[in-house]
Amino acid sequence: MIENRPWLNLFSHLILIAGVAAVALPIWVALVASTHPTDAFLQAPLPLWFGDQGWQTWSEVLLAEAGNGIKVPVWHMMMNSLVMALAITFGKIAISLLSAYAIVFFRFPLRMLCFWVIFMTLMLPVEVRIVPTFKVVADLGLLNSYTGLALPLIASATATFLFRQCFLTIPGELVEAARIDGAGPIRFFKDILLPLSRTNIAALFVILFIYGWNQYLWPMLITTDDHYYTLVMSIQRQLAVGDNEVQWNRVMASSVMAMLPPVLVVLAMQKLFVKGLVDTEK
Repeated sequence: MIENRPWLNLFSHLILIAGVAAVALPIWVALVASTHPTDAFLQAPLPLWFGDQGWQTWSEVLLAEAGNGIKVPVWHMMMNSLVMALAITFGKIAISLLSAYAIVFFRFPLRMLCFWVIFMTLMLPVEVRIVPTFKVVADLGLLNSYTGLALPLIASATATFLFRQCFLTIPGELVEAARIDGAGPIRFFKDILLPLSRTNIAALFVILFIYGWNQYLWPMLITTDDHYYTLVMSIQRQLAVGDNEVQWNRVMASSVMAMLPPVLVVLAMQKLFVKGLVDTEK
């Protein structure tokens, strides 16, 4: 029996409140700083309440040029980031589903060797193979393109491994029953495996969307045209002003907007995300 101790509950809640405050304070400062003039961010103490320039700053950042040498508005870079994140997410899920399906349900020579070769690519992240990947993309003429932003990042050994583990829990009797009913490989995949993998797909969608949205190094390397800038890497470009003054209010507004899509995705898919990570029942 668990003993009810009010002081312990109070202590637990205080720790949780302190943790939330530590996480939320930088976000609050960024939001407040976007409503003040640029020089207000450089003075002590920092303002902790909204100023009177929020509407002007946010409307200029959203609709006009982002500033500091970037000639496109933030909404355009948000669309670039969204296209890149969704392309990476759907590409990784589709390729991983098909590869895991082939490894688990088909019998062909060197099947397990193919799986372990895929799995070993976890030791080769983008940062390790960045130079040869850039050379291939440049030779194919994919610099400053949406294809160049997403294509080199759509393969995922982690997602393949997770779907393989999910498919291994499918009872053999279900496979035999589908075969007796005349279900071919495509129908079995579409009508049985995909519905059973719904929560796993949702959990991976959240993880992969955040992964694609937060990409910084790869977009910074292959984009020189403002029209293909992503929002995350553009924040660094807004800070690289040399001897000029950084427009902190614009930078903070861009930073807050860069946080919004991942937060909305997590909130919208929270139940499926948690269920896909912890639920063992299909």
